[in-house]
Amino acid sequence: MLNIFRNMNKLPFEKVKREILIKKEAETNKEFGSDPNKREVEELIEYGIINLDKPKGPTSHQVSEYIQKILNINKTGHSGTLDPAVTGILPIATGRATRIVQTLLKAGKEYVGIMHLHKEVKEETLKKIIKQFTGKIKQKPPLKSAVKRVERFREIYYFEILEIDQKDVLFKVGCEAGTYIRKLIHDIGKKLSVGAHMAELRRTKAGPFDENDNLVTLQDLADAYNFWKNENNERFIRFCIQPIETAIQHLPKIWVFDTTVNSLCHGSDLKIPGISKIESNIEPDQTIAILTLKNELIATGTARLTSDKMLKEEKGIAVLTHKVFMKPDIYPKLS
Repeated sequence: MLNIFRNMNKLPFEKVKREILIKKEAETNKEFGSDPNKREVEELIEYGIINLDKPKGPTSHQVSEYIQKILNINKTGHSGTLDPAVTGILPIATGRATRIVQTLLKAGKEYVGIMHLHKEVKEETLKKIIKQFTGKIKQKPPLKSAVKRVERFREIYYFEILEIDQKDVLFKVGCEAGTYIRKLIHDIGKKLSVGAHMAELRRTKAGPFDENDNLVTLQDLADAYNFWKNENNERFIRFCIQPIETAIQHLPKIWVFDTTVNSLCHGSDLKIPGISKIESNIEPDQTIAILTLKNELIATGTARLTSDKMLKEEKGIAVLTHKVFMKPDIYPKLS
């Protein structure tokens, strides 16, 4: 029963079990590329991602700019805007890694917050109404939003009441990207006929990032950078800035031969003969991460076939390449 409850409080990608399927065994040449965890700090900053604990006050854009100043770089990108008053997980990519946040924007999110009811209601009544706001719901963005105010469907994966203290309800909600929690709370209060507003909110998950995954503050990052620059100690900067590959944990993956890498770096689509290993349960139209045999991210793309067909077929296009992250000529060209 406990396992069933735990599975209910997971985002969709966390529920999918994948295994690695071997199409053709291969080894990778140690002379080319490198283990993502053994990159030089300079390269880590160029291709990194930070699991930032956003403070209350600044906008997500301002926080992103702070990181540029701390790391002395001119390019960062954040995944999913948080309101100035909201705290919590805000993954921020650096340098050439910034486009990876597009894969995180569509990933599920989890929040913990306080819903303040304008009048007390019975717990059974509250739970009954909340159940109506679980699953597919219709939601119109609030007045203060960056998107067009039209009604749209969003999915609430789970909504758990953690504690009730008179009119204050501590809750945890897992939801589809683009869900407005403040509006969700308002609509629940309206349905209860008592009114409600969001008193406090913190994001606890953004795709594969959570509070247990090297969560750092702006001050942590500044201290780590100074420690590296002034004392030549890499320990803390390596904790704060993770390899870009950390941001694709939620995506299904395909590993390719060394000889396939360079053509992908030039934007070619992934053809079946270039595949060494595949994760199971891949479906057409899913976003796929294409990796080297050293687990380096080469590119992301859209699957054309299922995992089974990729294993069985000998020719054809497996993935349409969309975004390339690895520079060309790191791996040898085909002669």
